[in-house]
Amino acid sequence: MSHPQRILLQTTLLAGAADDWTIETFSLLQDFLRTGLREPALVTARDRQPDAQGNDPVLSQLDRQDFDQLWLFALDVGDGLSPADAAGINRFHQQGGGIMATRDHQDMGKSLTGLDYIAPFHYFHTTQPDPDPERCCNDDCHTPTIAWPNYHSGANGDYQDITPTLPIHPLLKNPDSETGIIRYFPAHPHEGAVGCPSETSHAQVIATGVSLVTGRPFNLVVAVEGTAHHGRVVAQSTFHHFVDYNWDPHYGCPSFVAELPGNGMIINPDALADIYAYVRNLVDWLAPQGQ
Repeated sequence: MSHPQRILLQTTLLAGAADDWTIETFSLLQDFLRTGLREPALVTARDRQPDAQGNDPVLSQLDRQDFDQLWLFALDVGDGLSPADAAGINRFHQQGGGIMATRDHQDMGKSLTGLDYIAPFHYFHTTQPDPDPERCCNDDCHTPTIAWPNYHSGANGDYQDITPTLPIHPLLKNPDSETGIIRYFPAHPHEGAVGCPSETSHAQVIATGVSLVTGRPFNLVVAVEGTAHHGRVVAQSTFHHFVDYNWDPHYGCPSFVAELPGNGMIINPDALADIYAYVRNLVDWLAPQGQ
């Protein structure tokens, strides 16, 4: 990379939303991007701020002149992006910008369906369900108010063992670990679903997890190679891999979170080191080609 990456960390929640997973709850990620990289990133972190027409002034005008990467935390249930916002993101991607798009269970983040190149890699409950009908059923049975997809990888604040797909993708390498690969992600009781449509040849599932409830394997990360007209994309099963509460539950959570947290991320330094390595890899891999 020839210059520090200019990264937009963006949620689809309204700015000023109270008691929710606003951009302030990603403070540890922000700090790490600014101080924990070999070449610190230039980070802009914000929630959505629609104007009188319902368009966000940054997303609707998103341009490679301003940013190199978009890390999009889609936390809405369908109304998180206006058509102009989606068009801005699509244009940015066509200009070579790298995008990490993540959401969570059921229909959270359904606004991603308005993104041309990114939507096919996310599966929802009422729109674009998993093409495998056997997966269209509840996995997490401990929180009955949340429907599928809701894969239970563990308690918030704990870590999960991941299985990298062979050959090991650059996103999952950690030269500082004993094995040279990333072994752990933060856990979450009800992760969303990602996958590769059968007609895509430029995308691959690079890591899977296992449900602690059913023993069912599920996809954690899809990596999408860039083309002559699009930047690279990462589709992630849950934003909880990046939020403060899942790195350190002492940071707290919104009041609607009912599940008790664990403390695995605190007592196992290798787990936190792995998510740091993953974030570093994301910054490097999503950097627009030629930088």
